[in-house]
Amino acid sequence: MKMTSIKMKRKLDELFQRDDWRVSFNRDKDTYRVEWKDTKQGVSINIPNVIAKYERRGDVALEELQFHVSESLKMMREEHELEGQEKQIYPVIRATSFPKKTKAGTPLVYSEHTAETNIYYALDLGTTYQLIDEKMLAEQGWSYERLKEISLFNIRSLSVSPKKDTVADNDFYFIATQDGYDASRILNEVFLEEMKANALGEVVVAVPHQDVLIVADIKNETGYDIIAQMTMKFFAEGRVPITSLPFIYEDKHLEPVFILAKNKPKE
Repeated sequence: MKMTSIKMKRKLDELFQRDDWRVSFNRDKDTYRVEWKDTKQGVSINIPNVIAKYERRGDVALEELQFHVSESLKMMREEHELEGQEKQIYPVIRATSFPKKTKAGTPLVYSEHTAETNIYYALDLGTTYQLIDEKMLAEQGWSYERLKEISLFNIRSLSVSPKKDTVADNDFYFIATQDGYDASRILNEVFLEEMKANALGEVVVAVPHQDVLIVADIKNETGYDIIAQMTMKFFAEGRVPITSLPFIYEDKHLEPVFILAKNKPKE
């Protein structure tokens, strides 16, 4: 018997039953939402996608969904005391080849991110920003951990409103607000976990340059070719190029994917 949206809603009601959460079902949009009662922050789930995954993988698919949604909601709860300039500190993604020192020779504060990317930290000055160096950190008496935590909190506070495009049954989501931190949104695990929860295929993420984040739901081999070509094109055109390699997002980990031409005729 085919799984209907109403039957799936009942299953989700059981999965997400908690006193401090509120659940709701939008029949018109065929979506299910789980949110904190007090803040109304939450995650929306695409019911047809969940049904498709459930019919393919059974209860395992629902267990994974429960994990990703719960993790996303938990991360929304993390808070830090923000004061003074702290609200203006953001992480910025750069290629591993990006300079590690200022022109004056002072080491910049950065974290390793992936084999292709590092995370630097910036003080937003309105129309521009200043990368934070070790001298500034020492003068302020700040620890590296404090800087990192505050910057990650701030990146999660930025809006995420992707534009969607579907090509050959693969869904591509583009974030390009031009606020200087589009690529940095790859560090917003709340958003990535929500995308993972709703994906039918494999989640592939790309930061070809500073002013775009691409998240793709790849459902067939053609999708890998498309994301590879798309990332290369954006990388070539970007004002601050980062990497032409997309990443597979799995278990909160980003793994660079070396995509060969998969659209060659099969023998």
